[in-house]
Formats: sequence, structure tokens, C-alpha cells
Amino acid sequence: MKSKIVLYTTCALMMGFMNASETMAQSNVIDEVVWVVGDEPILKSDVEQARLDAITYKMRIDGDPYCVIPEQLAIQKLFLHQAAIDSVEVSDTEVMNDVDNKMEEYVTILGSRDKVEEEFGMTWAQKREQLFETLKNEKMINEVRRGLIKDIKVTPAMVRKHFKDMPEDSLPFVPTKVEVQIITREPVIAPEEIERVKELLRDYTDRVKAGTSKFSTLALMYSEDGSAQNGGELGWMPKRALATEFADVAFKLTDPNTVSKIVETEFGFHIIQLIEKRGDRINCRHILKKPKATEEALMKAMADLDSIKAEIDKGLYTFDECTQFVSFDKDTRNNYGIMRYSDPQTLDVYTKLEMKELPSEVAKQVAGMNVGDISKPFIMTDSKGKEVVAMVRLRDRIEGHRATMKDDYQILQDVVQNKISEEKVEKWIRDKQKVTYVRINEDWRNCDFIYDGWMK
Repeated sequence: MKSKIVLYTTCALMMGFMNASETMAQSNVIDEVVWVVGDEPILKSDVEQARLDAITYKMRIDGDPYCVIPEQLAIQKLFLHQAAIDSVEVSDTEVMNDVDNKMEEYVTILGSRDKVEEEFGMTWAQKREQLFETLKNEKMINEVRRGLIKDIKVTPAMVRKHFKDMPEDSLPFVPTKVEVQIITREPVIAPEEIERVKELLRDYTDRVKAGTSKFSTLALMYSEDGSAQNGGELGWMPKRALATEFADVAFKLTDPNTVSKIVETEFGFHIIQLIEKRGDRINCRHILKKPKATEEALMKAMADLDSIKAEIDKGLYTFDECTQFVSFDKDTRNNYGIMRYSDPQTLDVYTKLEMKELPSEVAKQVAGMNVGDISKPFIMTDSKGKEVVAMVRLRDRIEGHRATMKDDYQILQDVVQNKISEEKVEKWIRDKQKVTYVRINEDWRNCDFIYDGWMK
């Protein structure tokens, strides 16, 4: 049975293909029109570019890439034609932000700008320009798709009917979820350790000023931030996306040849070099150094939390009270220490978390706990990359189970919503095929397409 494809976006295309087989014989033609949809051509180079993107993301393809990719591109052409009819508009500023993020993803995956240029066979600027058009089209496609399904309403009666006769083992499985409270204590950093870190940053600054070292080289060698592999470059960022203390200094820089003063943030100590500013966005490099706590300081923080736990066990305080007045964790202390997970795609925030969504050190503690238990203090790395001492309380646990109308209605409703949406979009595609001119080169026709209406 042919699988149904629901997400018709360039992102899905890039994320869906890996280890593409070379089953189609490649001609000596550098480029050629392989499909025409309406009056829009699909080039052989378009197909190859999508295949390279897929390989970059290390995902596999279900089928021959020279069949699957052109069909997906053709579907995109149908959506873009509709976007033109509907006069769909998207924000260029938002698209540019997406371009910057995507280019940084490429650097993270491939290791450097040079390797990105080598992988895609184009300059950094050319890849950015191509990506701008790609992501702008993706946004327009998503707008058209949202318009197709926006009026779909799923009622409880529809959900009950859908799952009424479904075998229990076919119902969605809801994995175990837990609600966890946390209290953290940061070990006291010795003044001499802070001075040691500052002296390193002053030395780096002197070497850049003297011309004996490049800032980007020093960042690559010594920075303790993920951007080190890209010479400390952060990519284009709005002010709101940066730590306040960092942004205040970075946005005052005017000369790309200078180095900022030392800046302290919750992540550690930084020096910054401007690359370029455009309005309310900046691209800069930085070197981050993090003062290290001594073993003695960590043990002192452990002892502090041990004492607090003893007082909670005696009933002198509740765990909830201590999360607000004792914990150093700014992300949770105003919410009774409840840990949260923010979905990077939807930005929805959850407090009932799967074990994989917890920091590994926390998950290890929670695995053997009962509801209401409080762990012994333990050392972990927090979201800022710092070593802290923590203890956690298991506030609630929902064991893994098959979804039920009573406890998991939203999950079941989403299943029905997605199914109806998929069916509506598929019908729309088939209807568009009937009224759209399509021509496929002879060498590209020997395919088992998902939609059989391309060759009329």
C-alpha cells in the first residue's frame, strides 16, 4: 500500500530523504527541465538540491529519490499556484530570521561555513539567497494548507465514532509522563577562579588587538559555547534573543576590529566582536568562559541541600515553600519548582513530561521514585551549562497506557483532526491535478507515484 504524505513543505522534503539510491541513470546534461506543472518547470538541479538537503539532515528516503522528490516538488507547485491566486503574503523579516536559523543549523551539522559552501556547491551568499526563496515558498504553502483545513471542527461524537470499534491495541499509546519539582543550589565560585577566567579573556583581547591572533581562531580553540565550532559567530540575532547584559554591550559596538569589555551573564563571562548590524538585528562573535566550581564548593552545596531536605522531612517546611525561597533555578522557582518542556515547533509548554524530555540526571533520579518522594541531592548540568546541585520531588506520574476518551481526549481528537485534514488536502491535490497542465520527461515517468493523476 502506498503511504500517504501529509506535510507538503520543503522542510518535510529536506527531512525525509537520506541514503538516496542512484537507481536512475544520470545523463551528461548539466541541467534540464524534468517536469512542468502549469507553467512552472522543475529542473534536474532542483531535484539534486533537495536530495543534498536530505543527506545533510541524515534522514532516509522511502523510495526512489528521483521519483519521490519530483512529485513532492510538483505538489509544492500546486500549492504555490494557489497562493498566487489567493494573494498570500508572508513577512520577509520572518523569512530572513528563518534563513539565519537554517544556515546556523547547516554549520552545526557540517562544521563550518566553508564546509557548507563545499557541500552545496555555492557561496554562503548564494545559499542564503536560495534558502530565502525556498523558505518563503514554504511559508506560503503552509498558509494555503492552513486555509484548506481551518474550518474543520471535530466533535466528541466524531471522536467516539472513529474509535468505537477500534481494537484496543490499535489505539494510540501514551508514554509514561511525570510532573517533577526541582530545587537547585549553585556552588559558590571562588574569587580567584573568576579572576583566572577574566585574565584569560583579557589575554585573548590583547592578542586580537596586537594582531597575533584572530578572534575567530581563539573562539574556535577556547570558547566554551556551542558557537565555538563556527569561530564564535552567533548569526543574525534580534536583541530580545540575547541575554540582556550581552545585548546591551553588543549593540553598542560600532567597529568590527575592536573587542568589547568583559561581559558577565548567567552563562559565564564573554568578550564580543561585532561582525555587522542591520537595524534591530546583529551578527557578532563571542568567546565564553565559565568559572569552575571546586569539589569543595560542590560538596558545600550538597550539604546545604541535605540540611534543607532534613527540614522538609521533619515537616518544618514544605517542598513547595523551599522552591520559592531556597532554589536558585530562575526558570522554575516562581512556579513551585515544576519543570517544563517547551516544544520547539509549536512553542507549547508542558509540565507533564516524558522521561526523554527531562535532563538525563533528573530522569535517572525519577525512574525509581514513587509519587511524593524527594530525591537525595545530586550534581547536574543546568540549562545554562553550569554544574549545580539539585534535588527533585516526583509530584505526579501517569503510567504509559492506551489512550482513553476519559483521560486522553485531546490526543484522540488530534488523531481524528489530522486524519480529516489529510483527507481534505489529498482531495484538493487530486482536484488540482485534474485542472493543471503537467508534463513529465520520458526518462522520469517510470515511477510508482503516490498520486496517480500526474500522467493524464
